[in-house]
Amino acid sequence: MTESYTNLAQSLSQLKDHRRQNRNIRHEFIDILIIALCGMLSGADDWDAIEAFGKERISWLKRFLSLPNGIPSHDTFARLFAQIDPDAFLDTFIHWVNTQRTYHNKEIIAVDGKTLRRSHDRKNGQSAIHMVSAWASENGLILGQRSVDEKSNEITAIPELLDTLVLDNCLITIDAMGCQTAIADKIIAKNADYLLAVKDNQSVLKAGIEATLSNRKPKSYQCPEIDFHQCEGSNRDRYEVRRCWTTQSLTQLANAEKWSSLKTIALVETECRHHGESVIERRYYISSDTLSALACSDSVRKHWSIENSLHWVLDIAFRADDCRVRSGNGAENLSRLRQFALNLLKQDKSTKMGLKNKRMKAAWSTDYLAQLIGIELPDS
Repeated sequence: MTESYTNLAQSLSQLKDHRRQNRNIRHEFIDILIIALCGMLSGADDWDAIEAFGKERISWLKRFLSLPNGIPSHDTFARLFAQIDPDAFLDTFIHWVNTQRTYHNKEIIAVDGKTLRRSHDRKNGQSAIHMVSAWASENGLILGQRSVDEKSNEITAIPELLDTLVLDNCLITIDAMGCQTAIADKIIAKNADYLLAVKDNQSVLKAGIEATLSNRKPKSYQCPEIDFHQCEGSNRDRYEVRRCWTTQSLTQLANAEKWSSLKTIALVETECRHHGESVIERRYYISSDTLSALACSDSVRKHWSIENSLHWVLDIAFRADDCRVRSGNGAENLSRLRQFALNLLKQDKSTKMGLKNKRMKAAWSTDYLAQLIGIELPDS
């Protein structure tokens, strides 16, 4: 076994097996977890499909797993994952990610939320699960994910997620929901910087940024000094111009001292021209880092990569929105299993295929599947 598989197995082994020990347990705990992960990597998106995968690949799985009583049933997978503590599973996931992660100074960590649309259970009054995720832009890894309590919102879930992560010297980007002084305090306490979107939920702060940047001529002798950057691009019949203005002048911001280590305010303007029509959108930001207009514009673009690199991938490659698993902690823990699979697929650089096709390749080739989880097996 390679070091990468050892790290994976050791991390998963930290989870507590909640099955009653006085009953006849027919399947090893780690076997069930590894089969589920291999099934997820190979295109299986629910417990029935994972059972079917296991039965098709039982000869290969027996080469490195115990399997004393063959492949567990889909009901066994469902019961076990419904019982696993999701917070403990998160800790396990983060422990494993930290063994895989390369640390980059000022890496953009995008924090954003997504709803698992089919995870609701109206019959039992259970609403769909909403998850807040942290995405590392340079590594291309999901660092962690926490569910939002039904009676709460992202404002409480974000600090809880940040508490679990190693964020030293990173730039944390969050949309307007996370523009809260307590969240800014938390990020600074984690030895990181923040870049927070500002909307009408912080109307006084937004008005101060608008007033400061109302005269947006990028001239160094004006007061306040404003930095400017512009980039342009086109995609088919859509043409986009992105402009960014930043300044470190905070004199027109009321209660600026409430925001920990606040140094930069910014305006990002996007002009989209499509079929002869032009639409302009303006967004406002605050940051504890001293950002140039170029750096701010780049950071904002990287934040939105979470939509394409994580949320869109989960929807298209893993069909997360179609999953109907909902019993106990099953939906949240299945989501965690997707995170393991997503990171393993993202780390694989042996092919330029997209994640959906990588999953198909893993289903076709046990050699490729072994490569993904880091197993080296002797020739049979």
